[in-house]
Amino acid sequence: MQAKPVRTTDLKELKRRGEKIAMLTAYDATMARLLDRAGIDVLLVGDSLGMVVLGYDTTVPVTLDDMLHHTRIVVRGTERALVVADMPFLSYQVSTSEAVRNAGRLMKEGGAAAVKLEGGRAVIDVVKRLVDVGIPVMGHLGLLPQSVHQVGGFHKQATRPAEVERLLADAAALEAAGAFSIVLESIPSEVAKAATAHVSVPTIGIGAGPHCDGQVLVCSDMLGLFDDFVPPFVKQYARLADTIRDAGHAYIEDVRAGRFPEAGSPATAPGNKTRTA
Repeated sequence: MQAKPVRTTDLKELKRRGEKIAMLTAYDATMARLLDRAGIDVLLVGDSLGMVVLGYDTTVPVTLDDMLHHTRIVVRGTERALVVADMPFLSYQVSTSEAVRNAGRLMKEGGAAAVKLEGGRAVIDVVKRLVDVGIPVMGHLGLLPQSVHQVGGFHKQATRPAEVERLLADAAALEAAGAFSIVLESIPSEVAKAATAHVSVPTIGIGAGPHCDGQVLVCSDMLGLFDDFVPPFVKQYARLADTIRDAGHAYIEDVRAGRFPEAGSPATAPGNKTRTA
């Protein structure tokens, strides 16, 4: 029996019951399918794909077409999890009408169940309008990766009293505008605790300590696919970079030594499924 799909309203119910929300990024159908079957609550098609998949240094160059492409792919691999798509830089900041059009495309063409955008009171009119036309919105406060050039890098935010007050006010404004949840990124644990108590909608932390209503990680970080830099807040549940490198080495050696394919190994029978290069 297929599990009931997760809805935005389910997240608020989880917060009410004191149950933690598990969220991860996904950028392709295979990863989405595996994480969905593992029981993940939310899959975020993050604009972090710019750094994880496309090789950029920041998320700024990611386009709406990039997000549409990867959202479609993730949705195809998902049956249960709530799929949220990031709105990339300049897809919602130019005008409210353009934001509605772009968010609508992520849902209508991409298949997302909700969108996520960065910022607080500066984007409240956009959040209100999106919610008014039936587009669920996840907020994002603290470190805003799309503003990395403005803030001078990927640094912890809300470390001063005035910044804490601003973040709490932004969180309340997002809730009032209709956001169904808020990501809190790279802020002190006690600030995240205060923000979580300050609003009735769920908070999802990343580098924000244990007091949020849920947690999100970039799937490649969680799986240990990167072997150079690991953010300090990440827990690696696997070391797949080592596994893949070792498997690649073994394959190369087998090919060069003539051990693969083995003599007499069967070819694909006509009509059988296969994968082509």
